[in-house]
Amino acid sequence: MNAADVTRAEANLRPVTRLTPIEHSVRLSEVAGVPILLKREDLQVCRSFKVRGAYNRISQLDPSEREVGVVCASAGNHAQGVAFACQSLQIHGTIYLPVSTPRQKRDRIRALGGQWVELDFVDGAFDHAQQVALAHAEQSGRTYIHPYDDPAVMAGQGTVAIELFRQLEGGVETVLVPVGGGGLIAGMAAWLKEARPSIRIVGVEPAGAASARAALDHGSPKTLAGIDSFVDGTAVGRTGDRTFEVVRALVDDVVVVDEGAVCTEMLSLYHQDGIIAEPAGALATAAVCAAAAGRIGDLGLSGPTVAIISGGNNDLSRYAEVMERSMHYEGLRHYFLVTFPQQPGALRHFLDLVLGPEDDIVHFEYTKKNNRDLGPALVGIDLARPEDLGSLLARMEASPLHIEQIPTDSDLLRLLI
Repeated sequence: MNAADVTRAEANLRPVTRLTPIEHSVRLSEVAGVPILLKREDLQVCRSFKVRGAYNRISQLDPSEREVGVVCASAGNHAQGVAFACQSLQIHGTIYLPVSTPRQKRDRIRALGGQWVELDFVDGAFDHAQQVALAHAEQSGRTYIHPYDDPAVMAGQGTVAIELFRQLEGGVETVLVPVGGGGLIAGMAAWLKEARPSIRIVGVEPAGAASARAALDHGSPKTLAGIDSFVDGTAVGRTGDRTFEVVRALVDDVVVVDEGAVCTEMLSLYHQDGIIAEPAGALATAAVCAAAAGRIGDLGLSGPTVAIISGGNNDLSRYAEVMERSMHYEGLRHYFLVTFPQQPGALRHFLDLVLGPEDDIVHFEYTKKNNRDLGPALVGIDLARPEDLGSLLARMEASPLHIEQIPTDSDLLRLLI
């Protein structure tokens, strides 16, 4: 896969995909100190860049391959692209999805594919779904449409680079790209580095599924022991073999951001910019904020920077979890085990002497124990500012109540967030 492949893919996709806009972000530009521009792939057909790769690959099938049909595995967005292509080209497809795929994405896949696609759900994350799909393809003779590690898919996804380069007339210094399996960043790097080698290309991964960073550190793709599937669009336990070679050769850096930072940025995009981004879609801009706050290393931004908003297929029912993770990451939400005397006035004492004037109880679980003097309660408290924690802990220490803060690495806390 090279720049010429990406150029051919762009011509192939032009009648099918949208030329998505580039928007200047005042908020992020102020944070970064350089112009930050958003490439809005959340406004693409199927609300994700993934349709570019899926359609480019499926449209190249020969007549006999089209007759047999296709198979794919996906965390959601690639499946929508495959479904769209199957419907458009009238090719039957079977799509394997992790059971954790948000309902919104499931419904969209069905709507896009109609009678041409069949959905099958698999326990575990994407990597297991891919194993099942590959076995099906081998048994049935259908063509497996890889979500990233395929030259035609990489070339199709890389057409994002051609668009943004033309839209900005080459006036871009750095491009921030979300990374899952690596198809998008590999395709973009192949074209951009030939168009202008000085452009800096930085990949962004979530901490819970940083397979590309692990591969670069290891020197070859390696399978992660486990992943956090919250950023479902990039929840890949092993980066692609083909994409890795391109990333290693052409990408300047791959950085890792905490899922909590992604959640905070999702909320900022929604509340301040009016953009509904899925978790993977907020990765690139989350890196801008995390770097400015000193939570990750310097991104090396020296001029106009494009951040790819890669998708907007977010289930609104997830926003409660998004808020929880964000508040915890920002140091604004903390959980405690409080042992109350089972007598009148104990809770009033806690409220009057321990809770600060701007502190807010957001979680309270207590079950009265018969024939016992003491009863435990699980209490979640929101602070107005992270620095308020010190005074809260001091008041707790001075209180006659036994209060224990739940550590951030506690299994109980992981259940809560």
